Amino acid sequence: MNATRRTLGLAALLWSLTGSGWAQTAPIKVGVILPLSGGAGPQGQHVTQAIQTMALLINESGGVLGRSLEIVVRDDESTPAVGVSRANDLLGQGVSVILEGWNSPVALAMQPVIARAGVLDITLFASADSMLSGEGNPLAMRLNASNTQGGAAVAQVIAGSLNGKRIAFLTENDAYGNGTQASIEAELKRLGHVYEKVAEEKFPFTQADFRVALTNVRAANPDVTVAINANEGLGMPAILRQFKQGRVPGQLLAALGTVAPSVISVAGEAANGVMGVDIYFPDVEPFASNAVNKRFVNRMQALHKQTPDKFMAVGAAALQIWAMAANELKTLDREAIARRIRGGAFKDTVFGDVNFAANGQMQSLTHAFKVQDGRIVVQK
Repeated sequence: MNATRRTLGLAALLWSLTGSGWAQTAPIKVGVILPLSGGAGPQGQHVTQAIQTMALLINESGGVLGRSLEIVVRDDESTPAVGVSRANDLLGQGVSVILEGWNSPVALAMQPVIARAGVLDITLFASADSMLSGEGNPLAMRLNASNTQGGAAVAQVIAGSLNGKRIAFLTENDAYGNGTQASIEAELKRLGHVYEKVAEEKFPFTQADFRVALTNVRAANPDVTVAINANEGLGMPAILRQFKQGRVPGQLLAALGTVAPSVISVAGEAANGVMGVDIYFPDVEPFASNAVNKRFVNRMQALHKQTPDKFMAVGAAALQIWAMAANELKTLDREAIARRIRGGAFKDTVFGDVNFAANGQMQSLTHAFKVQDGRIVVQK
């Protein structure tokens, strides 16, 4: 009799682990696809840490639908074909949502693959305007500023405080770089700002030697040189160093979100003097007094010895907003969550109270800054 009871007890335990009892408590898998190697690898690793930190905070507060989150990470190697392969891998893992998109060519390649599989896809950084066209994913969403938003912010600095009349462009030759430059020039035209484009140098994402390009820029004698480079681990620090070494005249102005503390750390003293624009600074209002942001910043510092930059904040906020929508709606349904986020508003996020446009673009304020003594100083 005792043996029979033990057998029945073991059977019940096994059923609870393999049947519907386990299904109710299994972690929810969240896929993350970012560059973890190559020039953008350090930034991708930092964003991954931020997402994992936010998952920990969410789990401590009860998780999503009463279940914990499990972050499943893949390296896209900044290559479209690899990104598609990693997306298919995560889809096979049964993820409920994928957070992706460091650079636009990779994100644009992955987008239709994820959409066809019926899995929710949230783009983090890839800023090409075509990300939200609906062509690759009719339910697309993005947190980072678009090419149009970023370009407008850069143009306003050129036409405003810098009053640049002779402008040179160092532009990454892909959807991100060309789209950003086009947006800057379109906004300058809209503002009625008269200028001359004295130089235009194009380069691939992987380039790290800009000496020839900068020699051509120096010969053009610009007032402002606009650097548009999404390779924050390699390309942008190289531009900062070589710009300073080449004694290029005028102001170096970086595209939105391309000069983070990690870039300054690599570039060293050469970063001093560069200007840029961005949407998040952990110790500047309205972020400094945001209790949710402070909790995230403190946990990042405790766990990873990192003070979050814009990239880390975007990764964390994407997971946070998805979790808020899922808990509010009490579902993981892709279409329901996408409808809640697109055109919706959320309170108490890492970014404070945020709104999304109907096309899925998070609306953000931009702030101009200058690097002084190795620190980002927001311009008033």
